[in-house]
Amino acid sequence: MTAHAEDDAGDVSTDGLPRKKFSGKKLVLFIVLPLVLLIGAGAGVYFSGLLDSLLGKKEEQAEHPAEPAQPDPHAAPVFYDLPDMLVNLNSSGKRPAFLKIKISIQLSKGEDQPAVEHVLPRIIDNFQVYLRELRLEDLKGSAGMYRLRQELLMRINAATFPVKVKDVLFKEMLVQ
Repeated sequence: MTAHAEDDAGDVSTDGLPRKKFSGKKLVLFIVLPLVLLIGAGAGVYFSGLLDSLLGKKEEQAEHPAEPAQPDPHAAPVFYDLPDMLVNLNSSGKRPAFLKIKISIQLSKGEDQPAVEHVLPRIIDNFQVYLRELRLEDLKGSAGMYRLRQELLMRINAATFPVKVKDVLFKEMLVQ
């Protein structure tokens, strides 16, 4: 048998000595571990953003920064009056309690007024459902008024999305 044939068998190398094979521990230590470390280091560099600065992506963004659309601070505020609402409150006594409320909302832009008018029935419905569940104790004090304002603002912004309503203003509020 020739030396070449012995090589194919895997028992003996070309110089006649037995060939050493990699054990499982050495294979993991010298091949798999460096490969995992390189992949981990590459992922760390990519997610840290260092790769973007090396490739010049940050410089492109610096040359053309995105300008956020900010409203003009000197522009007059735009207000929209909602129709008056009269609801009965959730009362446990025999005597019913009523809430009469006049609300005005502050819009981000004057162009948003037709969009608010378009969803006005939904806004009124959301308000009616919420207001009918209130109790007299919920409306007491400035904290009650603040919670009411925040709830109504959240509900109106959900109903008018993507239009942004800045504030809810109480023009009149009568509890009887």
